[in-house]
Amino acid sequence: MSKFEFPPSIRSRPVYGTLEERPGKHHLMIADAEGAEAIMDVATPDLMAKTHIIFIPRGTDFAGKLRGLNPAQFYEGPTYQASVQRIRRVLQDAHMGLQVYLTGTEGLMGQAQNEAMQAGIPHTAIQTEHRGSTARRMQCVHCKGITEDVETDPFVCSHCGLNLFVRDHYSRRLAAYQGVCIDAEDPGNVPAPKGIYE
Repeated sequence: MSKFEFPPSIRSRPVYGTLEERPGKHHLMIADAEGAEAIMDVATPDLMAKTHIIFIPRGTDFAGKLRGLNPAQFYEGPTYQASVQRIRRVLQDAHMGLQVYLTGTEGLMGQAQNEAMQAGIPHTAIQTEHRGSTARRMQCVHCKGITEDVETDPFVCSHCGLNLFVRDHYSRRLAAYQGVCIDAEDPGNVPAPKGIYE
């Protein structure tokens, strides 16, 4: 099952809903991995005729199924970074009333939502639904480096090598959670890593 029930947390942590079709002439759906399942759940022939899908497979085999929905436009990108120029161009050329659907991992949704809001899309026109991995996009508050797909707490910063505590504090501007040094006062005293939601 690709859905996960997130435990209650602090106010800055994003809350995700369930995608639903909204009225509009233009629709943009951005998904990665199991996010494709959420698109398939909401897809109708009428909706797909007005929809541009941008999909990052991340090792899954959903691309063929999404193409089979016959969207107006379909783009498959190898990574989010490789797809971001396409996303920016679609948002730049968007017409008033564009409905945006984001689904998949938190890293993808956060970054794509940031792009949409920078392009002037109101938050009321952006829907999100989490599907798939619960790995986090983390920023080290010490070196400011971003580490993708963090699944354990604590973890080692991929940029500066510090042992970081995984916090629930989320920066919408960076689309990343914040990690702080766990052994700053007692170097080397690092608990054994465990899954973030264990």
